[in-house]
Amino acid sequence: MAAVEIGITDIKLPLRHPFTISLGTTTVQHNLLIQLRQDGVTGFGECASGRAYGDTPASMRAAIEAARPAIEAERLDHPASLWERLEPVLGGDRFALNGIDQAAHDLWGKLEGAPVWKLWGQDIAAIPHSDYTIGIDEIDVMVAKMKEFDGWPIYKIKLGTERDLEIVRALREHTDAVFRIDANTAWSAEQAIAFAPELKELGVEFLEQPLMRDDWDGMAKVQRECALPVIADESCLVEADVDRCSGVFDGINIKLCKAGGLTPARRMIARARELDLKVMVGCMTESTVGISAIAQLLPELDYVDMDGAVLIAEEGDIADGVKLDHGRAVFPDTAGTGVTLRG
Repeated sequence: MAAVEIGITDIKLPLRHPFTISLGTTTVQHNLLIQLRQDGVTGFGECASGRAYGDTPASMRAAIEAARPAIEAERLDHPASLWERLEPVLGGDRFALNGIDQAAHDLWGKLEGAPVWKLWGQDIAAIPHSDYTIGIDEIDVMVAKMKEFDGWPIYKIKLGTERDLEIVRALREHTDAVFRIDANTAWSAEQAIAFAPELKELGVEFLEQPLMRDDWDGMAKVQRECALPVIADESCLVEADVDRCSGVFDGINIKLCKAGGLTPARRMIARARELDLKVMVGCMTESTVGISAIAQLLPELDYVDMDGAVLIAEEGDIADGVKLDHGRAVFPDTAGTGVTLRG
């Protein structure tokens, strides 16, 4: 029987607006599209680049090409089993491993003739809504960005400026929606504790990663004294980090690219539940390929941030699949992760 074949394609995703967080600004997102083919069927995954972690399209491509002989010696039986066999050769590049794992799940679902969430025994009748992210900008521009996507139930606001409270006050004048705050490691413990009471009054649900990722003592202080729950992002990259977050954060935000794919993400979710941690899955700036993979996890989550494809210019997306309608995930009647390429 024929083994799996892998294809790699560079994709450049123009953003709807320049996207700024405390770590920098992006106008075009450069990712990789992964194709796994077996028995005439193709599964799709996406490797999102992450410059803060040193994962570039070139580095991810190099890692996959180096592993190509091992990958193409495989035949897909189950994605989790394939992940275990490929992790020793690709585990040094979790972003690359994630793209392959996404494609393996899509291929598996297509070969089985069912959506991945259904093959996992899940139900999508009651799932969390996604937020829409407002990047750092001048306050009037941030207000305009929010109004452009008026009517969403939740907005995630990127902060890390000298006018953070002023930004949230201004946005609150224009919506009754829930707010989530992501400082992307830009605050001190003292700032997080001092800002939290007013932010809570302004309808903020939680704070995401206010401190530097290795400031465990500072985060323990914040978790004890903060008026709002705190969710780990940069402090929770891989499976081993989940236990360390217990007692320091109230929940974790899992990114598939940092974890290495859907396979380890599900184990992280299970462990977080054992530790009584809330669970969120977030995205990078990704096309509908990567977002559709995230959507398979929705029945297992408390919160989700899967608006990456919404941040892309309308003509810039490369695929159809799971879409967001004012934060509500709409699943196609398609096997796998639901992805079909455009054009």
